[in-house]
Amino acid sequence: MKIGFIGGGRLAFALANGFISAGLAKPDEISASCHPSDTTSADAFKGLGATAFFENKPVVERSEVVIVSVKPDVVVPALREIKDLPASKNKLFISVAMGVSTTTIEKTLPSEARVIRVMPNTPALVKEGAAALSRGSRATADDAQLTAKLFRAVGTCDEVPEYQMDAVTALSGSGPAYVYMLIESLADGGVRCGLPRDLALRLAAQTTLGAAAMLRTGGHPAAMKDNVTSPGGSTAEGTYHLEQNGFRSAVIGAVMAATNRCKVVNQQLNN
Repeated sequence: MKIGFIGGGRLAFALANGFISAGLAKPDEISASCHPSDTTSADAFKGLGATAFFENKPVVERSEVVIVSVKPDVVVPALREIKDLPASKNKLFISVAMGVSTTTIEKTLPSEARVIRVMPNTPALVKEGAAALSRGSRATADDAQLTAKLFRAVGTCDEVPEYQMDAVTALSGSGPAYVYMLIESLADGGVRCGLPRDLALRLAAQTTLGAAAMLRTGGHPAAMKDNVTSPGGSTAEGTYHLEQNGFRSAVIGAVMAATNRCKVVNQQLNN
């Protein structure tokens, strides 16, 4: 499968590396367009055995699937550059740009082009990403299946209707930041109680990783919490303190606030 990236940043590199590792594409089947000043990204792709360009047109011409991985405000100008290329017709374009709707992308491309929007997150860099996709009006079931297969090379990928993408962005897109704050807070708590900083951070990170891994084996988080919480024990006291201080309400509110912000940004990008 020949895969091209319009935009050769860290996420594009992580995806390309994941595709190669999963055997979905050979290195010489991958190409990326990088900003002329970004020789670091170009060299990174070349290090994979892929081809790097400093313009978008050759990437589209040599690819079967084009992944649009530029910043949101650059998506429309970048696609306008390649709109009139014969190679842009009858091709699958996958956008990983936050907030740019499939409708906006479809309007910018030839009428024959198919579009799928994906919201990945930064843990894709370590092949633990959580992504969701939504189809444009012309994308087929096969397109969605192919897209999911690609992004499962660097984590998980689920399909959702486009109206849910703001919530996806707020939960899994922004979610790593919330988790980092939790890990930092756990470590700070350990330090306050006498642990060395490096040990506290290591324990907090591994505890978070282990809890998530256990949850993935099945079961409800509330039940798993209860399994750790002995009557009258330290965990019961700690969870009571969290409830007193609105821990769950704060996290829910963070996702809601981020969702509302996504809606505002989307309106700005798609008008």
